[in-house]
Amino acid sequence: MRTGLSQHTSLRQELRVNPRLYQAMDMLYMPMMDLQQHLKQELLANPFLELLEPEEETTEQPAAEEQKEQKEKEEEVDWEEILLNGFEVGGTREQYEQLEYTEPVTVETRNLIDHLREQLQMLVLTPRQLLLAEEFLGNINEEGYLAASLEEILGSINQLIAGHVEADREVGEDADAGEAGEDELEDLDDFGMVPSAVTTAAPATLSSSSAIASPSSPPSPPSPSSPPFYTTQEAEEMLAVIQRLDPSGVGARDLRECLLIQLVELSDTTSLSYRLVNEAFPDLIAHRWNDLAKRFTVDPQAVQTAADQLSRLDPKPGLKYSEKSDGYIIPDLIVEKIGGRYQVFLNDTGMPRLRLSRSYQEIARDKKKMTPENREFIASKMNSANWMIQAIEQRRQTMLKVMNFIVDRQRDFFEKGIEYLKPLTLREVAEVINMHESTVSRVTNEKYVQTPRGVLPLKFFFSSALSTASGEDASARSIRAKLEKMVSEEDTGRPLTDQQIVHLFQEQGIQIARRTVAKYRDQLGILPARMRKRV
Repeated sequence: MRTGLSQHTSLRQELRVNPRLYQAMDMLYMPMMDLQQHLKQELLANPFLELLEPEEETTEQPAAEEQKEQKEKEEEVDWEEILLNGFEVGGTREQYEQLEYTEPVTVETRNLIDHLREQLQMLVLTPRQLLLAEEFLGNINEEGYLAASLEEILGSINQLIAGHVEADREVGEDADAGEAGEDELEDLDDFGMVPSAVTTAAPATLSSSSAIASPSSPPSPPSPSSPPFYTTQEAEEMLAVIQRLDPSGVGARDLRECLLIQLVELSDTTSLSYRLVNEAFPDLIAHRWNDLAKRFTVDPQAVQTAADQLSRLDPKPGLKYSEKSDGYIIPDLIVEKIGGRYQVFLNDTGMPRLRLSRSYQEIARDKKKMTPENREFIASKMNSANWMIQAIEQRRQTMLKVMNFIVDRQRDFFEKGIEYLKPLTLREVAEVINMHESTVSRVTNEKYVQTPRGVLPLKFFFSSALSTASGEDASARSIRAKLEKMVSEEDTGRPLTDQQIVHLFQEQGIQIARRTVAKYRDQLGILPARMRKRV
């Protein structure tokens, strides 16, 4: 084989995506809030872009040159007057204070752990108990349930104690290090991070040659000759303390224990509701009313009444202190009915209006005074600014095209409701507006529209189709709405089974399988007919 350098020519076709095209696709994908931030960054990075104020859009340019010169003269700043007499804001002080914008500040809120910790601080607890209480608080989830077993909590806290004792034993070999170790333990004891028994028993522990017990299997109560590990009895006592805190039911290990804690808090330990939860919880959650009535020798209606009383309890007591804030949505599009027709508008009132800077355009025209580097910089920035303005307008037109087609296709939905929603796919929209399916997907992703029927995501209008006897397809979303309506109007004494719901749909000309009904029912959170039955 011949080796060496050689040259050859060839022709080939490659598809390369322009970086600007990448950015245009990203802008199409961005919702309103993200696009606003992106444009503000572009304003800072590109000097050829400037913000067009709303006043400038409506103000007409003076027709005569004298008016322009007079206006510039009036707006000229008199620095001598400012230095001598100070600067005055237009209008009175009260008017200025009313117009002054105040930046909204996020207010710090207390979560569930903060609420529980405040209650623990009001109790008389030793530093040893406070350390164990902190370990419990760290294992309580946002719903208020204890997410770890007592064995896991004991293993974790005892491992912490074993680590401190081992560290103190290592530094206790010489006198100076021993003094430093004692000072460290005293500091930790002041903050309640190490039980007080550690500091009192430290000298004996350091001189002891006995091995440290395993943290996962805590020994008997602490003694001067062994590290003061926590015991199961201490953990159970602390769990009882936490379960008495507010909100009622916090610290429970499962739903049954959560309900029992709340019933005890209500002093309701002799009622049928308490007995159902305490003695027959599996049958209770399975809605076996007749079996429970025979077991407790009461009427089935009494069992159901007791179950209704249990439904008033809070199964997730910790959520009332959840840190989740309300999600605010700014719609990207607005649909309004004007004169009997639905009109589509782009909600771009909060989006910065961009234009080419006139001052920099004048600088760009004078190319004789520029160096080659300056010419290249100005040309790139000006082209980037022109492209940015065109990309924003293209995004605007694309979104209006997609939404106008959706409004025309789903007019029955806007007029009559969700039961008249028609099936629609991204491909159908792409074929009508002559765009690629991926472009339509970017337009509809994370975008919202304000309509007479509420603020809805654009993905809401797209759903799969089910065949009907008339030949027209029905939207899966409208089928779910009809299913929910059927269940809400059924006789609670004889609830509809999945097969009966299939027959009702067939009477309306909709072909649907029983497993599809069961799937839609699960998606809507509707129980089976056996568990919906009322006696």
